[in-house]
Amino acid sequence: MVFPIKWSKPPMAHRQHLRCLLSSAAARAAAQIPAWRVPMSSGTSAQSARIRELARLGRLHEAREVFDAMPDHDIIAWNSMIFAYCNNGMPDAARSLADTISGGNLRTGTILLSGYARAGRVRDARRVFDEMPVRNTVAWNAMVTCYVQNGDITLARRLFDAMPSRDVSSWNTMLTGYCHSRQMVDARTLFQKMPERNMVSWTVMISGYVLIEQHGKAWDMFRTMHYEGVPPEQPNLVSVLSAISYLGNLNILESIHGLVHKTGFERDVVIGTAILNVYTRGVSMLDTAVKFFEGMIERNEYTWSTMIAALSQGGRIDDAIAIYQRDPLKSVPSRTAMLTGLARCGRINLARTLFDQIPRPNIVSWNAMITGYMQNEMVDEAEELFNRMPFRNTISWAGMIAGYAQNGRSEEALVLLQVLHRKGMLPSLSSLTSSFFACSNIEALETGKQVHSLAVKAGCQFNSYVCNSLITMYAKCRHIGFVRQIFDRMEVKDTVSYNSYITALVQNSMLEEARDTFNKMPSRDVVSWTTIISAYAQVDQGNEAVEIFRSMLQDHMLPISPILTILLGVGGNLGASKLGQQIHTVAVKLGMDSGLIVANALISMYFKCGSEDSLKIFHSMEERDIFTWNTVITGYAQHGLGREAIGVYRQMESAGVLPNEVTFVGLLHACSHSGLVDEGRKFFKSMSSDYGLTPLLEHYACMVDLLGRAGDVQGAEQFIYDMPIEPDAVIWSALLGACKIHKNVEIGRRAAEKLFSIEPSNAGNYVMLSNIYSSQGMWDEVAKVRKLMKEQGVNKEPGCSWMQIKNRMHSFVTGDEEHEQIHDIYATLRELYTLLKATGYVPDTEFVLHDIDEEQKESSLMYHSEKLAVAYGLLVTPKGLPIQIMKNLRICGDCHTFIKFVSHVTKREIDIRDGNRFHHFRDGNCSCGDFW
Repeated sequence: MVFPIKWSKPPMAHRQHLRCLLSSAAARAAAQIPAWRVPMSSGTSAQSARIRELARLGRLHEAREVFDAMPDHDIIAWNSMIFAYCNNGMPDAARSLADTISGGNLRTGTILLSGYARAGRVRDARRVFDEMPVRNTVAWNAMVTCYVQNGDITLARRLFDAMPSRDVSSWNTMLTGYCHSRQMVDARTLFQKMPERNMVSWTVMISGYVLIEQHGKAWDMFRTMHYEGVPPEQPNLVSVLSAISYLGNLNILESIHGLVHKTGFERDVVIGTAILNVYTRGVSMLDTAVKFFEGMIERNEYTWSTMIAALSQGGRIDDAIAIYQRDPLKSVPSRTAMLTGLARCGRINLARTLFDQIPRPNIVSWNAMITGYMQNEMVDEAEELFNRMPFRNTISWAGMIAGYAQNGRSEEALVLLQVLHRKGMLPSLSSLTSSFFACSNIEALETGKQVHSLAVKAGCQFNSYVCNSLITMYAKCRHIGFVRQIFDRMEVKDTVSYNSYITALVQNSMLEEARDTFNKMPSRDVVSWTTIISAYAQVDQGNEAVEIFRSMLQDHMLPISPILTILLGVGGNLGASKLGQQIHTVAVKLGMDSGLIVANALISMYFKCGSEDSLKIFHSMEERDIFTWNTVITGYAQHGLGREAIGVYRQMESAGVLPNEVTFVGLLHACSHSGLVDEGRKFFKSMSSDYGLTPLLEHYACMVDLLGRAGDVQGAEQFIYDMPIEPDAVIWSALLGACKIHKNVEIGRRAAEKLFSIEPSNAGNYVMLSNIYSSQGMWDEVAKVRKLMKEQGVNKEPGCSWMQIKNRMHSFVTGDEEHEQIHDIYATLRELYTLLKATGYVPDTEFVLHDIDEEQKESSLMYHSEKLAVAYGLLVTPKGLPIQIMKNLRICGDCHTFIKFVSHVTKREIDIRDGNRFHHFRDGNCSCGDFW
């Protein structure tokens, strides 16, 4: 089976490495020396270098001032300024400058072409290419690179095939394109056709296999290179070391160690740092990484920063601090790695102190500190720092926009985008995608359209990242027409594009089309499977969700935690304990059962299935969060075990875990189903007085239910009138249910009238009022309710019960005639009636909503769905085996009495989960104490 793709640092590093191999001649022209060391001698050379350095630092305004102050401009100066604009995401400004000198020279056109390529504006890049009067191989390579960088491998190959002449860089560019798009079969074919290869060719192939996580093939490619007598160099040693980090084979690592020494690279600090990266791949190898680090002959600033970052990410922040304190250089990368680690673990004040100690922080440090603030939800502090930045690059703007959007301040994200635009800068891809996310958050359709127009202006409307974000935004805004247009017009559709489109269809209740799109996907990742499985689970098609999961396993795709939690939810909702146990087994085999999210889902599933395994998991957990405690409290409430729920709450308090709103819903629900009125009142008061939590509608509904079930129907009604917020349908329904239990006609009528105006199509409200009337023999009123239902076009939801027997789900509806053994079921039921009546059972015809004679009423009661299920369970299961049944509606009083008698006469344990709670029938008694 293959593991789901999960990008981590080494693959991302290789993607960046591949991009580096694609860099154009224009990019190579930029000198990488500190601004304060640039010589300021006379002549354009020094001034051009100054322009390039200021551009690299993001200080574009100053770069232009240097350019404008030059008495004479040679072509180097013009190209330096044009490159400055291109490198800072402003290719249109670069184009305007180029037009001033009638397009400049061949190098000018190549710089401009590459600038548009980096901005994702493929068509503008192609326009520049087509307008070039003369093109050399470098220009052709730059255009092929443009297509490759923007994901259009088809056009890249077409242009490659049309080249009048090719050099090894041309072949490597095309090779990199195939590797970058993960088409390694085509890459291998092209590689074998190359008339000559250089070290870049081998490195690209190794990196390509690492990118698609075929690390064994990456290692084989390196061995082939070695067998062909090609001596290794630093780049491919770095690449193959990344592959080895995934293979987890220490023998291979030792053989590479030997080769490193044999070829004289043992003192190469870059390779040493790459080996260190191998050890820092997993938390379990951090000790080995530290040992290797201590034995390194040479270390540079990146060695120190790598070790600091690894320890920080592994949760060993104190060890990271200790390493940092030993760093003799305390370079900017080391300080940045340290402050990033401190921010990640919540020590944001220490991170800021460290930032303030950096004598000349570079733009990476500024951006890291802003990101740290955003990660810690300190948006105002990030904003203050952003406003103080001496210079900004596109990452600075993108980080702020993303931070605003991710911290619930989407309007400010969009305002900042507007500021960026007013400064004459086109937003980066990251800024655009974050802006679309902001629009999605607040469903700002019109603003989203304006940002879409900006993306078109920037020429990146066909970029896959932009398109995927647009699909998500328009889906959230319920504009499925635009979603289809964007998806259909995408020039390159990757797996993420399909996933976004499927999600959009699901969000707009178009499940059939979503499934059809899923079936047509050229390739699927674990997100694809998660999306479609979740979609079926959300619409209560749990069986289909399980079948898709089976198909996923057959495709050798391993599930991730979210899929397991979804399926455990399906098992819990269906009451399918065997399905839940099977998913539990899968979780154990994959080592996911101890994860907090999966463990919480397991507890919930077992509670819903009436299994004591829920408590076994709870007691075995080493780590618990608020969701764990809430799940157990709610689980006890479902089973009517109020005292036990309160006991768990006391344990939670002792553990120092603060309750939230959900905790009190569970507690009040538990008190309601156990008749613990005084305790419930105390908890309701404790919410605000002890924890400062404002009661929500759910809490008020629980209190109404608590008072009403206990018989204080008038007090429950008065409680509603005294509420500081407007009651909703759930609250009035709780009151109506209490009136049904206690046969209070007047208050029940008032509650029903409120419900008829709030939710006129809910059949349950009409049925409850009819039950109240019929219990008092008020048949004229029952008829009026039936007439009202007919006028409103409301149909009563049929009662349905189901049970799992031998891995098969059996369902029954009232008066069922479809089940394959229905005649045997009816015969068993009649025998039971005769037997039970002889032991004192009397059918309670009060629950029949028709004015018919008693014999007909008894006959009507006999074929309720839960009785059919009980009869079938007795018919097909061995004597003494417990019977478990699920029901969609609240069990009626007669069925409740009937099943108590059945449990006594047959000596069977019978568990029924109805729409409200569990009923555990044992030897003629029910766990609810007839209080439900």
